Amino acid sequence: MNFASIAYVMGTLLLVTGGSIILPVICSLCYNNEGDLFSLLVSGAIMLVMGLPLWWFFRKNQELNIKDAFFIAVFGWIVISAVSALPFMIHGSIPSFTDAFFEMMSGYTTSGATILTDIEVVPHGLLFWRSQTHLLGGMGFLTLTVIFLPHGMGGVRIFRAESSPGQVITKEKFMPRNRDTMIWLWGIYSALNILQVIFLYGGGMSLFDSLCHAFGTVSTSGYSPYNASVGHYNDAYFDWVIIVFMFLGGMTFMLFYHMMKREWHVLKINTEFRWYLGFLLFFCGGTSLILWTENTYPNLTDSVRYATFQVVSLLTTTGFTTADYEQWPQAAQMFLYAACFIGACAGSTTSGIKIVHYVIIWKFMVSSIKKIFLQPMAIISVRLNRRPVEPLTVNLAICYFIVNIFLILGGGCFMVLVDDMDYVTGMSSVIATLMNIGPGFGTIGPSENYAHISTAGKWFLSYNMLVGRLEMFSALVIFYPSFWKK
Repeated sequence: MNFASIAYVMGTLLLVTGGSIILPVICSLCYNNEGDLFSLLVSGAIMLVMGLPLWWFFRKNQELNIKDAFFIAVFGWIVISAVSALPFMIHGSIPSFTDAFFEMMSGYTTSGATILTDIEVVPHGLLFWRSQTHLLGGMGFLTLTVIFLPHGMGGVRIFRAESSPGQVITKEKFMPRNRDTMIWLWGIYSALNILQVIFLYGGGMSLFDSLCHAFGTVSTSGYSPYNASVGHYNDAYFDWVIIVFMFLGGMTFMLFYHMMKREWHVLKINTEFRWYLGFLLFFCGGTSLILWTENTYPNLTDSVRYATFQVVSLLTTTGFTTADYEQWPQAAQMFLYAACFIGACAGSTTSGIKIVHYVIIWKFMVSSIKKIFLQPMAIISVRLNRRPVEPLTVNLAICYFIVNIFLILGGGCFMVLVDDMDYVTGMSSVIATLMNIGPGFGTIGPSENYAHISTAGKWFLSYNMLVGRLEMFSALVIFYPSFWKK
């Protein structure tokens, strides 16, 4: 392994993260320093002091190989989550390193799971820092760092190590150079954040709240500066604005580029996007119908509003809430529980299994049944976006799905045994963290949090978040002994 180049990238990561703390510092000053300014300044200084020597002394770097990229993809997230916990620990709002690390890992991986029992007592500067982790982690802060790396160093390998298998399947590269691709992606991502801030602020939400909720929406993350999440406002306008931008955050970002170029045929033939719309209409329609017929809400309009918000939030792995859905009828809860297993589109800011994998597995099942029972002599291929899918890609989708199921079952058993919790909470905690959703069912439901979970449980769930955000394989390959051999 090229440890000099790894140290250089780690130094760049620390400099980017330490430099970004300027925004929470400005926020703290705007709110007349509620006691968080010192902790932010000291933490930022520590990150810069740690990062600058690594960046300076190892700047004569060599190209990264794929093993280096996997190492950076896994340990880069861990290191940044650890140093990002410093402001909360120095201030005292989260004195425990385990809890602070959990909160930051949850923020960067866009999980939105929290250990804070009273969010609203935390100073505005720290709350902004907490929400800013969504902004940096939503598109993948390693991809942001790659923009600053020297040309030819192998940043594309870091991008692939951090990317999902779904992105490999859909081959989402629309610019000749990978750096140009990342600049475009970050430009689109930033534009969506700015646009949502304008809509929320224009509707009467404060600028601070607009920024925090925009950071948590487009990145499909879910941190809110209020205990009741978006339900704090009880405002239909805010709900629908956030629904729209959660939906946009769940789309393949490559489609925005083509729409900007007025290449509408790309949107029309995109198989995953059509399935995305189909899943949303099915789950939103079914949940709305149940809430309306069971008189959970006084009229159809409210039933559609609350059902659509919660379905889109869980399907896109955002995790915002406007109601305690555990008080809904069991049938409606089953729709929400099923949505947790899906995720949105590959190449978006969402996590989860991703729709493209379900598309490929379904088409593979249909083609296999046709070949076995109807057309044994025919050669039937799986097609995606009107193009045949390679057999290796089909195997990757099936493998990815199976590994997810095994991790959920094994992780759920581990949580039940370690924390002596009920099986609903145990399974849900693993699903909510592995899929980067945040809130789940049981004692981690929309009106609860993760504070009561043991130290061992929090570390295990923190690793689950990382596994889910790196789409599994990058975070698991480091456990193979052969990975560490030359």
